[in-house]
Amino acid sequence: MAHPYHGLNELREMFLSYFESKGHLRLPSFSLIPPANDKSLLLINSGMAPMKTWFTREEEPPRNRVTTCQKCIRTGDIENIGKTDRHGTYFEMLGNFSFGDYFKKEAIPFCWEFLTEVVGLEKDRLYPSIYLDDDEAFEIWNKDIGIPAERIFRFGKADNFWEHGAGPCGPCSEVYYDRGPEHGCGKPGCTVGCDCDRYIEVWNNVFSQFVNDGENHYTEMKNKNIDTGMGLERLACVCQNVNSLFDVDTVMNITNKVSEITGAHYGESHKTDVSLRVITDHIRSSTMMICDGILPSNEGRGYVLRRLLRRAARHGKLLGVEKPFLYEVVETVIHENECAYPDLREKQAYITKVIRTEEENFAKTIDGGMKIFTDLLAAHKAKGETEFSGADAFKLYDTYGFPIDLTAEMVADEGMTLDRVGFDQEMEAQRVRARKAREALGDLGWAGIEFGSEMPATEFVGYDHNEAQGKILAIVAEEELRDQVVSGADAILVLDQTPFYAEMGGQVADHGVITCGDAKFEVTNVQKNKGGKFMHYGKVVSGAFQVGAAVTASIDVERRKAIMRAHSATHLLDAALKKVLGDHVHQAGSLVEPDRLRFDFTHFEAITPDQLSEIDRIVNDAILEGYPVVTEVLPIEEAKKKGAVAIFGEKYGETVRVVEMGDFSMEFCGGTHLDNTAKAGPFRIKSEASIASGVRRIEATVGKQTLETVNRNQQVLFHAAQMLKTNPGELENRIEQQLNEMKELRHTLDKFKAEASLGEARQFLTAAKDVGGLKVLTAVRNGMDANALRQMGDFLRDKEPAAVAVLASVNGEKITFLAVCGPEAVKKGVKAGDLVKNVCAICGGKGGGKPDSAMGGGSDLLKLDDALASVDDFVSAKLG
Repeated sequence: MAHPYHGLNELREMFLSYFESKGHLRLPSFSLIPPANDKSLLLINSGMAPMKTWFTREEEPPRNRVTTCQKCIRTGDIENIGKTDRHGTYFEMLGNFSFGDYFKKEAIPFCWEFLTEVVGLEKDRLYPSIYLDDDEAFEIWNKDIGIPAERIFRFGKADNFWEHGAGPCGPCSEVYYDRGPEHGCGKPGCTVGCDCDRYIEVWNNVFSQFVNDGENHYTEMKNKNIDTGMGLERLACVCQNVNSLFDVDTVMNITNKVSEITGAHYGESHKTDVSLRVITDHIRSSTMMICDGILPSNEGRGYVLRRLLRRAARHGKLLGVEKPFLYEVVETVIHENECAYPDLREKQAYITKVIRTEEENFAKTIDGGMKIFTDLLAAHKAKGETEFSGADAFKLYDTYGFPIDLTAEMVADEGMTLDRVGFDQEMEAQRVRARKAREALGDLGWAGIEFGSEMPATEFVGYDHNEAQGKILAIVAEEELRDQVVSGADAILVLDQTPFYAEMGGQVADHGVITCGDAKFEVTNVQKNKGGKFMHYGKVVSGAFQVGAAVTASIDVERRKAIMRAHSATHLLDAALKKVLGDHVHQAGSLVEPDRLRFDFTHFEAITPDQLSEIDRIVNDAILEGYPVVTEVLPIEEAKKKGAVAIFGEKYGETVRVVEMGDFSMEFCGGTHLDNTAKAGPFRIKSEASIASGVRRIEATVGKQTLETVNRNQQVLFHAAQMLKTNPGELENRIEQQLNEMKELRHTLDKFKAEASLGEARQFLTAAKDVGGLKVLTAVRNGMDANALRQMGDFLRDKEPAAVAVLASVNGEKITFLAVCGPEAVKKGVKAGDLVKNVCAICGGKGGGKPDSAMGGGSDLLKLDDALASVDDFVSAKLG
């Protein structure tokens, strides 16, 4: 009996609901951006990747049984996308996970029950595999499930043992589905494990039960874990009886949209099929990545995104599409996925804008670069070369933005290879910069000391209190845990509760003091580590502090007020930007300091002065309106329903803190805020600029810092008015009057200079030498600029048709030459361009120009006399 048909979205819900019924906590997919403390990945590529710290017990999982459907990106086989049935850069990984709870006895029956009873796959088509020596798994499959021994396959380490260097590892048990002999290779020995498409793996149980010391010595783990992975698209292929992930219902609907736009259809040719598949796959990946806050760039995750979009755009060109079109497919991608990922619909306008902008930018890039590529390719072929040089590939990348894989594909299409080694050498400097930038990412908390899981997290009471009593839980000095520290020591104090805000969400940490009797500790920084401990950095200025001591923690209240002014103003700015520029604006980063803020946001074109003025006005109006600022903690879904704005890429728990400012602004935020917008004081934008592709930055001040700037500017204004003997109200008119007077004086002075120069020029003509009937003269006039020299030369040439003149002016270490020749001199073959070249060469320079007038320069001042002396000989030689 054939199994029932299930749609992809239906299968996802069936899986998650099944494991919820088995006591698992259903979690939404984690972001494609890895946790900040995981520097090993650019993008999440498996179901367990975001949960590493739960498996290692560095962090406590929310429950010991968890189930997810995780968005994943893998680009290692990008060149195979579209050419095979199995390869895709974006996929969803279904997973059930146990953190020290159940193990093989439960995991294997869960797997079998879901596949056979819930999904309805035929039992006689399912074949389990186990690790060679895993007799425990064999007994469960054979005795408990009832699979005959001959249908259970034992494979070695390469296939059925998961490990990655030192650390947790263990055997695997996979389940294969037999698609039938029509999908096989036809070889007599074709069975489970064959490379053909008949037997397809649909489920993989990883039994994490050992620890490898790195030298292949294995010890049994006390708390064993289960990590299950099952590709959603692959399961859908089986359930829908289709040959490839591109034929699955939701994916095929996207391809149909691509066909509608391009006019190309499946089955027309292999080349067309490849392009349709590449576009379909890459627009799925790109939509998901942008939704999670990734923007196209030339480094890291942004480069992966740019590469996918540009590769898809190129395949559109191969299908004959000469205009941006990928953005038109976004609606279909969202429609097919929004039931599982509703934030796609919320961010649709933003995603569409990012993709369209990148397409338009790439259109300019590829149009300019294709001609260069064609010329470079022709040059290689003309030399009979079969390898495209790495230097040329780098030129295409560096100057025209061609991703290296795009160049490699185009080179391969021409039957040539690419010198990848040469390209990599050219790229090394940029790779080093990228690595350094990546190293800068990560946990801001101090990671030198482990405080121990038994130590409770610090309770933050700073929303309601500027001062609080607390107890010292730990002291760190010189990178070691200490029982006490004394006067003069730099140290870190960890308290059980604190009013000090730790640096988070762009807001800087509080400063202040911690006291214990007469002992005093000045706090200059506060960081929160992964375990929730607030680490107060500072210095003991008097007395001593001991672990366990009761202390009083007091923040610098005036500084906190200034920070709150800036933070509340940041929310007002975010709302104003959306009103003026559009809903595609999203926060991409921020810095909140005392009375100063920096706000990075997504926008794809320069902001006009009028728009900037409007933003400034709207923020100040909101401040003057005196909106009450209300904070409340809500379940995340309730907060979203209210319309609260979340920050891209941020991970939130089940409850969130919402900051509401009247009907003007409502955002998720854990920072400290005013109780009324009126207390922010005057707001002024100081600067606005682009900091990356599609990301702009505004810097602004509020409160006292704005007032100080206004006062300074006013003092400058009064001083300037005093110097010009007027009052501030008339200063603009007075300056304009002074500028006009200066302009007239400069004009008069220039006129006198010109008349003086022309007088000198007349004297030069009277002293000119006669060489073959031509009037030859040379002169040095130091300090004259090029315009003055030209004016004098034009007079000589126009006054005397037989004139041949070289004028020189020395300014510092530089010589400027001007040569002019009258019409009669030019007729006789004496040309200013040739003359000035000869003169400049003697002084170590270059020059050139027209036959009647030419300029140049030199740098060897000692040769100036020799250069001018050569003019007579040059003219004589030309006259022959």
